[in-house]
Amino acid sequence: MEEMMLTQHARTSVQRWLPQVGIILLILFAIFFPRQVDKQNTWNLFFLICLGIAMGQSWNILAGFAGQTSLGHAAFFGIGALITRTLWLGGTPFAFAFLTGGLAAVAFAMLIGAPTFRLRGAYFAIGTLGVAEVLRITVSQAMPLISTMSGTLIAAYNWPVRYYFALGLAIVTTGAASLLLRSPWSLGILAVREDEGAAQATGVHVLRHKLLALSLSSFFAGLAGGVFAFQQISYYPAAPFSPLWTFDALLITFVGGLGTLAGPVIGAIFFVLVRQQLAVTLVEIHQVVFGVFFIVIVLVFPGGLVEAWRRLRDLLWPKRSS
Repeated sequence: MEEMMLTQHARTSVQRWLPQVGIILLILFAIFFPRQVDKQNTWNLFFLICLGIAMGQSWNILAGFAGQTSLGHAAFFGIGALITRTLWLGGTPFAFAFLTGGLAAVAFAMLIGAPTFRLRGAYFAIGTLGVAEVLRITVSQAMPLISTMSGTLIAAYNWPVRYYFALGLAIVTTGAASLLLRSPWSLGILAVREDEGAAQATGVHVLRHKLLALSLSSFFAGLAGGVFAFQQISYYPAAPFSPLWTFDALLITFVGGLGTLAGPVIGAIFFVLVRQQLAVTLVEIHQVVFGVFFIVIVLVFPGGLVEAWRRLRDLLWPKRSS
């Protein structure tokens, strides 16, 4: 009996420390591996993964934690990119332009938050998609020309700087999501996700908690847009407003594990690697295969890859009843 208790204690200790050790090793790998390889395609691949983590985690705060399935996330991403790019190319220091882009996304989110939160379920999703599409069309009409860096900025272009900006944002966004789950606000936000009516009846200010989740979600989405604007040499200003950015964040979160902290991280790594590989090997039909592949994953594992890992863990190391 004593030996069984010691084994159970050792197993519990390993399970407690394993996530922290895994996070540290993952961050160290992300910091040093691209520099060791030092190739443009490697920098770009890791950049896309970090951008996917930031976008997935920001969408997860609103949809996974607060239960508000928004299809207008690209609006916040696009506003962050537009404001950051405009200020930066106009001579403003990038750090200031970067933060301003995130705050501009929050301002827009607060402007549309109260009206759209009156909608429920599919109506809310459709309403947010409509707002984002109106914004995309407006920007494409008002700014039809390509936004290009100056010759001086192109000559000084540095891939590591842009990648480490994206990596820092991915770490900060995940850290903020973790702090939110550990804050007193988390109980109210999770209660809103489970049942708005019941949450309201128990004294939770539903709109206030929704707006908190929306402000954090839009802020980090806007910062992700700023990083994108910093990385791209040239692009059409309406490109960051494309609904593809919303659906990428949605897929990353669902595939990794909606409502979990690790889900967007795992989902972004898996999503980017598989998409890039399919684009190389199945050039003509890779989007069709990609879509079917992820539909199957979500159907088999509704909780995403996090659920798949839990099933595997319970199969390999089953819990013993005392």
